[in-house]
Amino acid sequence: MKALVSKSWLKENLNNPNLIILDASISKNAAKKVFESSNIMIPRARRFDLKNVFLDTTSPFPNTVPNPEYFQHQCQKLGINKNSEIVVYDNAGIYTSPRVWWLFNIMGHDNISVLNGGLPDWVANGFATVKAYETTFKHGNFKVNFNAEAVILYEQMIRNCKTQDFLTIDARSKGRFNGTEKEPRIELQSGHIPNSINIHYQEVLEEGKFKSKTALKALFNKKCKGNKPLVFSCGSGITACIVLLASNLAYSKNLKVYDGSWTEWAIINELFTK
Repeated sequence: MKALVSKSWLKENLNNPNLIILDASISKNAAKKVFESSNIMIPRARRFDLKNVFLDTTSPFPNTVPNPEYFQHQCQKLGINKNSEIVVYDNAGIYTSPRVWWLFNIMGHDNISVLNGGLPDWVANGFATVKAYETTFKHGNFKVNFNAEAVILYEQMIRNCKTQDFLTIDARSKGRFNGTEKEPRIELQSGHIPNSINIHYQEVLEEGKFKSKTALKALFNKKCKGNKPLVFSCGSGITACIVLLASNLAYSKNLKVYDGSWTEWAIINELFTK
């Protein structure tokens, strides 16, 4: 499957028995931005709870990658199979769905697409909606083949500050990156990881959809120098995946995310400087 599919494609394939539709919507983000929710969803959608289920609940940092065996178990409970074709969407257009796309890819399942424009675009075009998730399905046989190298750790980030083996792209706003705007998590200072560059996730989007491949390629060519491997970061690993997917569409197929992101970096470095 392509990394990105349109509303028209999904509408035409809605009755494909091998297709599984995942709703990764959230009600609000760390900045307390509320995402509109009218308790409607795309027909046949199953709830993919990114904030309470599909994460490492033991981690001190938000949104961290779950244990692979746990991820496998939860996917099987959702009726996902090894050969399932997956489409994921969210209620912001493009926000949490790229994170789900990335999770499945690093877990060894690349037969997944993001719905470009998400639920807002689907609804705006008058396509059918329902008021309940699909909950009746057989236990799946989904299997994980985890790519641990795609999950970058703090120690690797520290080492890269000296070696500069890879380029870190930070998806937070320019103000947060430059330290002129407060972090939404009030306990954190703003600023950025040394030698990283800033591509705010909104720079790769236009009206809730990804920009054209031509526009995305031009953006990455302008921002990324030296032809180095890319690692993506943000506040807590969500919007990093938006920019990562944009790169995947038009520039580079790197799948690596600094999963602790700025939350981990700022907390640990503050402890070291006290």
